[in-house]
Parts: sequence; structure tokens; C-alpha cells
Amino acid sequence: MDGKTQLGEFLQARRSQLRPEDVGVPTYGERRRVPGLRREELALLAGVSASYYTRLEQGQSLSASPEVLNAIAAALRLDESERRYLHDLARPDRQRGRRPAPERTTEAMQQLLNVLGDVPAIVLGRRSDVLAWNRLGHALFAGHLDPGAPDLPTRRPNMARLVFLDSHVRDLYTDWPSKARAVVGNLRMVVARHPEDVALHTLLGELSAKSAEFASMWADHHIKACTVAPYDMHHPLVGPLTVVQQTLNSGPGPSMVVATTEPGSPSRAALALLAQVTGEAAAQTRLSCDPAQTRPRTAKT
Repeated sequence: MDGKTQLGEFLQARRSQLRPEDVGVPTYGERRRVPGLRREELALLAGVSASYYTRLEQGQSLSASPEVLNAIAAALRLDESERRYLHDLARPDRQRGRRPAPERTTEAMQQLLNVLGDVPAIVLGRRSDVLAWNRLGHALFAGHLDPGAPDLPTRRPNMARLVFLDSHVRDLYTDWPSKARAVVGNLRMVVARHPEDVALHTLLGELSAKSAEFASMWADHHIKACTVAPYDMHHPLVGPLTVVQQTLNSGPGPSMVVATTEPGSPSRAALALLAQVTGEAAAQTRLSCDPAQTRPRTAKT
């Protein structure tokens, strides 16, 4: 899908979701064949000509100025994340073919991951591939998977795929639709910034084919930045807990997602219990894999 198509589909979808009464457009009691604003009504609200807006929505132009895009964003009642998404879609240079660089965890991010021993943390690439996680991050988000999977590029878990296609991860979230919409909204922002990423488009095609819920949410064109969000979870080992998932990202590279809990809360106690249980399991695994510890001792004569 090229930039013109994405820009046009986004504008059309968001225009159809606005009711005339939401923006003060009189309808004089007329019955409309399709929901939402008409193109000429949206153009009037944005202060541009109807013919120009029509060309923009039909993908016949990608030369809109930042001022025009801001006016259209205001008319569509877009929030800041959606406004940035609109500007990304309309970037004139986004059609150039640039092969994305391979993703890897930086040394500084790995050090931070190691320091956060008592806080669940995972490192995600732009496509939501898990590049690394600490022991508690693995235990909280995907304890049923091999803890060494992120170390092998061909076996790396993908959090978007897990949220939609893995029943274990789906059951973790009490309000799964809220988490799912956040995942979809974030992927929309990523695809606008990386339209040349073939692997990303392959992932989107797979999710659309295997999950009707993903396909429906993707068609809504809702954008959501997954920066800070509380989630009620139900972990199979420690039961219910509420975490705040925060995304830490200081640049264009991988991001780190950490899950924090309120001090002194039952959720903090649940995380402490999860750390204890998984720590004991990890120690037992190391013990069973160490020949020196498992070799039978011979009695001295």
C-alpha cells in the first residue's frame, strides 16, 4: 500500500466518523445516504477548496503544506498523535525506497534492562519484535515461551502477534480490546514512518488474515501512542494485578516497555511473588543443567 492510498483512506475514514452536529454543521433535517461529513463540508471547515481536498483524499496530491495539514487536522478533531500521523503520511520523501537497518539492542539499553531486575521490562523493535527481556519481563508478558527466544532473530516473539493470536497473552488482559486497540494504533504510527518496511507489511497482512478483530480495528484508522497506560491483568501464576506500562524511547531505535506497580499495593506484592517463583524456577534449572551439581558424590575411604 503506497502513501497516497494510506493518506486518502485515513482522511476518508476519519471524515466518515465525524457527525455534522459534532462540528456545528447544519443539516436542516435532511436524510444522508452515508454517515459523516461530506468532502465539501470538511473542506469548508479546514479553509481549503473542495476540489483541492478531494484531490488530497483521492490520492492525487501529496504536496499539502504543514499549514494545510494542521487545518485539516483541526477540522477532523485529531489529537496530537493523530496529527503527527497525518504529517507522516503526507511527507513527500516517504515514497523513496530505503531499506530499514537491522534492529538490535544497544549496550546501554541492555545495561538498563539488567539494572531493572525487580521491574518487568522488554525491549521492542519497531515491528513489536521482542529484542530482549529481563527475567521478570519474560515471566509477566510471555512466561509460556522460551526465555531465550529473543536471542535468535528467526524465533523472536512479536508482541502484536502474541496479543492477537496467542490465547495465553490475550487472557492476561482483563480489558483485552483496550490493549488490542493500543497495539493497532501504534502499528499505524510505525507504518506511516516506515512505509518501505516489507517485513512490517507482511506482519500486517498476516494479522489481517488470521484475526478478524485486527482487520476491523485496522480499518477504523484510530491512532494511539502507547506511551503510558494502566492495564488490569490476570496472571496464571500470581492472579490479578494492575500495572502501568510505560514506553521509554529516546530516539529512532528500539524502545523499552516497563511495567510498574503502586508501592504497597496488592499488585506490587503479586510482582514480588512472581519474581520469587520465577527466580526459584531459574535456580532449579541452572542446578539441573550443572553437571558438577548433579554428579553423585563418592564416599571417602
